[in-house]
Amino acid sequence: MTPAETGVDVRAFWKGDPVYRRFMVAGMLSMVVLVVAGCTESAPSRAATERTIYMAAVEPKGGATVDQEPMPDSDLPPGGGYVLRPPDENGRWEVSTYKWDPGVIIVNEGDIVTLEIVGIHGKEHTIMIEEHDVQDIVTRGHVTRVTFTAGQVGIFKIVCDIHLPSMQADLVVLASE
Repeated sequence: MTPAETGVDVRAFWKGDPVYRRFMVAGMLSMVVLVVAGCTESAPSRAATERTIYMAAVEPKGGATVDQEPMPDSDLPPGGGYVLRPPDENGRWEVSTYKWDPGVIIVNEGDIVTLEIVGIHGKEHTIMIEEHDVQDIVTRGHVTRVTFTAGQVGIFKIVCDIHLPSMQADLVVLASE
């Protein structure tokens, strides 16, 4: 289209008042800067939260007498995590397992996490968290506190290597927004 067809002559703008032209150019540049800044600005990052999570080292048990229910004749997985006790003098047999309670802990990346773990069953338990510098001992009747920063997104095992394979939990670290 020609300037005659549209009624707008861009050439007249450049030939017109220089002060007006400077204000127009400055205004257009300002709009471009604002648009670009609005498109590239990221969401504000979430501040790290301090979280205390209460855990327990527990040993669920079950059993029966052989006249009510026969003792299983298959082996449990190896390791100290599962225990199958043969019938006592009264014919009662028992099965037990060690576990962390809760079995899943969910935090956000960057959170400062304190696990406060009470030992209820078992003389002692090691605690280690994959990819985090956490190693300690949990003993019956005491509270063990471990503090760390959840610095990496992912799922990490919380393990007692004395009572594998059952005494494992998951630390789930979500991406901070």
